[in-house]
Amino acid sequence: MLRYILKRLWHTAYVIVGISMISFFFIHLSGDPVMLMLPGDASYQEIEELREQLGFNDPLYVQYARFAIKAVQGDFGESLYYHVPVMELIIERLPASLELAVSAMIFALVLAIPLGILSAVKRGSMLDMGSMFGALLGISMPHFWLGIMMMLFFSIHLGWLPTSGRGTFAHLIMPAVSLGLSLMAMFARLTRSVMLEVLSLDYIRTARAKGLKEQVIIYKHALKNALIPLVTVAGMQFGFLIGGTVIIETVFAWPGLGRLVIQAIFGRDYPLVQGIVFVFSFIFVGINLLVDILYVYLDPQISYSEEK
Repeated sequence: MLRYILKRLWHTAYVIVGISMISFFFIHLSGDPVMLMLPGDASYQEIEELREQLGFNDPLYVQYARFAIKAVQGDFGESLYYHVPVMELIIERLPASLELAVSAMIFALVLAIPLGILSAVKRGSMLDMGSMFGALLGISMPHFWLGIMMMLFFSIHLGWLPTSGRGTFAHLIMPAVSLGLSLMAMFARLTRSVMLEVLSLDYIRTARAKGLKEQVIIYKHALKNALIPLVTVAGMQFGFLIGGTVIIETVFAWPGLGRLVIQAIFGRDYPLVQGIVFVFSFIFVGINLLVDILYVYLDPQISYSEEK
């Protein structure tokens, strides 16, 4: 187990380096940020002086090596637009993105698990067909479209919820629901599918033959095994959820990393984009590693041999 964790950590480092390298070179294809930092009538000498000062005249591999060495130390440089350390901006905005992602995940799981269980237990009923049809609609609706529709109805038409910003629970409702609804639909379908499979196993038939109550069979015996694939998928989706906040934060003017990275991209703020991409990738691969480890504790039959 320890050897597996160490090997995964080593692979994780490779993934982060690869992502940072690809993003670094693609970001530098977008144009010269120096032209945005100087007035239109700046002389050639002023442009070259600023490029030299920022290190943009060095070859790309030299610039990346300089970035990588500092990134390992938690130093992503200074934002070209805000003129403050990138890490300071990330620390300031990251809690808002995590708050939104965690809220969306909680919303999805709290509704999806009971709905999936009921659909599996009452297979073929109107409840089952209705909930699965609703889940199909939920998966089909894009986050940004749902967010805009909710904003038009609940904010502009009814005036119940604020359209933008962060500060109260009311500000969180629409962004979290917009982000979490498709996840809720996916988790509900997955829970139903896995529960149907588990309920058909021999040990469930044996439990019923012994006269155990149906509620005990479902919640004590079946649900435990059904949660194993759900935990895996939820963990992987949480990583995507962090990246998915980019659009929702822009729609609702939520002050998180997603909105910040959009502003940085349009402003060609190289250090800020690189820092945010690095943090996003670190969170994603870190969550995947934690899910793999948690998987073992949820199902003792699963083991990671030393050959893996």
